[in-house]
Order: sequence, then C-alpha cells, then structure tokens
Amino acid sequence: MSSSDSTVSRRGFLTAAGGAAVTAALAGCSGNGTDDQDNGDSEDSTLLRYGRGSHSTTLDFQNSTSGEVAKVTENLYDKLIDFVPGEATLREGLATDYSMDGQTVSLTLREGVTFHDGEEFTAQDFVATYRRFTDPDYEYYAGDDYVSAYGGFTLGNWIEDIQVDGDYEMTIELSQQYAPFFRNLAMFPSAVHSEASIEEYGTDLQSNANGTGPFELETLDDGNEQIRLSANEDYWGEGPHVDELVFVTVGENSTRAQSLGSGELDIIDGLGAQSAQQVEGFDNASLERKEGINIGYMAFNLSSIEQFQDRRVRQAISYAIDTESIVEEIYAGVAVQASQPLPPNLLGYNEDLDPYPYDPDEAQQLLDEAGYGDGFSFELATFQNPRAYNPSPLQTAETVASNLGEVGIDVEINQQSFGPFLEYTAEGRHDACFLGWMTDNADPDNFAYALLHPQVESDQLTEGQDWVSFDTEGFNTSNRAGWANREYMDLVEQGQRTLDEAEREDLYNQAMQIAHDEAPWVYLDYAEELRGVANRVQNYTVATISGPYLNYVSVE
Repeated sequence: MSSSDSTVSRRGFLTAAGGAAVTAALAGCSGNGTDDQDNGDSEDSTLLRYGRGSHSTTLDFQNSTSGEVAKVTENLYDKLIDFVPGEATLREGLATDYSMDGQTVSLTLREGVTFHDGEEFTAQDFVATYRRFTDPDYEYYAGDDYVSAYGGFTLGNWIEDIQVDGDYEMTIELSQQYAPFFRNLAMFPSAVHSEASIEEYGTDLQSNANGTGPFELETLDDGNEQIRLSANEDYWGEGPHVDELVFVTVGENSTRAQSLGSGELDIIDGLGAQSAQQVEGFDNASLERKEGINIGYMAFNLSSIEQFQDRRVRQAISYAIDTESIVEEIYAGVAVQASQPLPPNLLGYNEDLDPYPYDPDEAQQLLDEAGYGDGFSFELATFQNPRAYNPSPLQTAETVASNLGEVGIDVEINQQSFGPFLEYTAEGRHDACFLGWMTDNADPDNFAYALLHPQVESDQLTEGQDWVSFDTEGFNTSNRAGWANREYMDLVEQGQRTLDEAEREDLYNQAMQIAHDEAPWVYLDYAEELRGVANRVQNYTVATISGPYLNYVSVE
C-alpha cells in the first residue's frame, strides 16, 4: 500500500486500551482532530509523544535524505555500527567486531538478532540491502528515481566487493583507502533491511517497515501526519522503556511549544528563539541545548541561472545579505554566523575565515564589474517548516529578498512543505534554495564531499566550467549548487584517502578557503540543537549525530 493512503497499519488496530483516544488527542494537538483531548493510554501502558515540525514522507531510509525520515527509521532499524548517544564515538551495533587493514574491512556480526517479523538477521541481509541501494544489476534494485543520493557517497562509491563467510562473517573490499568508512556505516541510510522484505515489498517499504530496531511500526497515519510505533519485546539491545512511541507533526513552533507546556507532548524539536523562550518559562518542562554540528545555507543553482556562474555575482550576493542580522535578530540566541561549509567543531574547519560582512556598496561594485549592475531576478525556494539550521525560513527568505532588492536584484519566494521541496530541489528546478545539513557521522567528508562534490566522472566535466547540470550521469543531487570546482574536488578526494588527522586537517583547510572564496553558497549559520523536554521524561540525550535514541527514554 502506498504512503499516499490515509492510514497504513501493520497490525490493523491499536492494541493498547485507550489507544484510539490517544490518537484522537494527538490529532487534536496537531490541529487535525477534535478539541476533546485525553493525554493517557491505559493505566498499565506508557506512551512517549515526540513533536516535530514536519512529517516523514517515507519509512524507507534508502528513499530520502531527510532528517525527519531518520528520526523515525533510527528507532525502527539498526546499523552495523552506531554512535554512543550524544557523542561522536563509534560503538558496536549489528556488528560486534570490525577492523580495517588498508582497503580490506572485516566484520563479525551479532548472532541471535531477529527482525520484527521473527526472521533471523544474517550477513545476507546486509548484502541485499547494499545491492538494493547501489547496484542497478541487482534484481531488487530500488531504481534510480527511488534511491537517494546517499547511496553513492555513503557506500556505493567505496565498496568494491563483499564476501560472506557463513551467516556472521563479512569481508568488504574498498575501491580505495577511505578514512570515514566506519562512520559511514553508522549513518542512518546504512541501516539494514530484511532480504525477505526487500523481495516481498520492493519500493512499498516506504510504508512497510521491518527492522531489527527497538520499536516496530504500528500505524502510519499520513492524513493526520502521525506515526505510531510499539515496543519490540524481542529487541537485542537496551530498552525500550516505553510501550508506545508516537511522532506527531505540529507545524508552528509556538503551537508545538504550547503543546509541550500543556502536557500533550513529551519531547519537541525544531525550536526557534521565541519558542525556546516559551519552553524556558514552563514549570513542567525544560529547554535542553547542545552545540550543533550543522550548517544552514542558500545554494546558488549554477546550472539554472547564468548570472550565478560568475563568481563575482555570488560574492556580491554574499555581501548583500545581512547574515549577521538574520542570526542575531531572527535566530536570536540559537545560532552564529557561518563562514564556510564545515561547522566549527569539526576537523578541517578553517579558523582563518570570517563570514562575509554586510556591505551593499561592495556588492554593487561587484555586480557592476560582472555586467549586472542593473540587477536581475531569480526564484528562491524554501521550506515552510522549521529546521534546526533555519528555524524561521519564511522570515529569513523575506530578509534575503529585502536585502537583495537594495542592490537591484528581485527575488520571488517559492515556499513549499518539506517533502515536495526536497524533491523539487533535488531535480534542480530551483534557481536558488535554502537548505542545511546536520552531520550524519561527524566527519568533514560528510559535508565537503556529500554537499559540494558533483561525484561525476572526470570526462563529464567541461573545460573552463565550474558547474555541471543536474541531468549529468551520476550527479550527486545533494550538491544543490551543481558546483564542480576541480581544485576543491581534488583536495576533498585527497582528504578521503588520508588517514593522518593532521594531513586531513590541512587538506580540508585549503578546501574551505576555496569554498569561501568561490561562494557556491551564501553561508548563513551554525545552529544549536534545541529540545523541549517534559519533566516526566527520563534518560533523554540530545544527539547531534544519529538518533534520537528513544529506546533509552522512560516516562514517569
């Protein structure tokens, strides 16, 4: 059954007494149900309610780059390797032992793990998952139009061959020495599907989840934008410590905060400055904050707008946009100005670079030099709902339009809900767009390569041109700028092959200098991660990498 249907249920009905009342209550607090609200399940059942700004467009981690999708799938599925909650340290997952010798990776897998349907997890499940994601020759390959850009830069570009020895031993041969490989295995798109489910459901895994994770799918309700999970009683790891977990979509920041304060939600994210202040005023909840590992930016589509192909125009726009005002007035207290693609707490961040200052006169001079002194127009695509790296997207877009209007550039704002927006921009239909990135693995490669390397064969690049079109074979659609600077690309590729941290740091420092000067993005901000957490919630950790780890959470 496709995810466009109003409700998909794995078991058909909610099993907990009072479940229908809770569903109605949650629909009410998200603006989709009645006002008659009941905050509890049955007396012997515990419910954790997670409020966010956008609904998941799919339940298949291979079908999306969205963090909203990951919030759910991280609780349904497991990976071979994981992160310690709230840290950048790797730990065992479905693999109990892992090592790398040059280009050879050896893994021993965990025995006795079962999928939600009762089938045992083996090495063949990972092989089938990998091939479904990256191998067009595989019978069950999900398709070029279905798999996300993660397929290539996470696994496909690096794995040459996988050899299986029995059910629990694997040897992976890499195409080159690749420093971040274990961290890539800990990313959400590297989770493991059941081979049987791949063969049974195909792309219907969008709405049929069968993982080994701490929770299993109970109900996918697209109509009310809610996803209900139940505890996996046979989970191999810790927890879960609640019987039911519900993800609830509440688009407005202030409304989501109010729902936390009234006891209708237990954890909320996607907070901006005002809603964070609301949470700080509650007696029944607290504001949890942590330095993020993220970047918010405006990408120029170099393949769409001729003016953007001139570096002077990109620099001019960077000078014309008052990012300091955006950060201090709109994101007040939750973000700082950005200067480059890498955030400050990551290896390779170049401390010698400063954000572009607000300087309309410099912007006008550069536009004059480029031959566009009389201005031009373009469309700015943005999303409606708040993200950690852009908690007020419409207000930010209006500020950008106002700033650029002062130097003769007319901006038309095209605001969309998050799912359609991602599809629209992945297809390269935008002129410019807001986006951002929250790290998947705390490695500079996850920003520098994933977001600004085209990942196409060198013969696809045109001499004297630092951009490629979105329809170029093999193009990395996460590079929303279509930027293809050869010097930058070479430095990033060297960074991947280098194991020495000091050498890697120098390579990425150089790459960041180029990215700053060439300005394929307007660098907006680095944001804190903010959560509103009810006092009744215990053992919740704000995770800037992976997660949320809701199997550890209990409620009083």
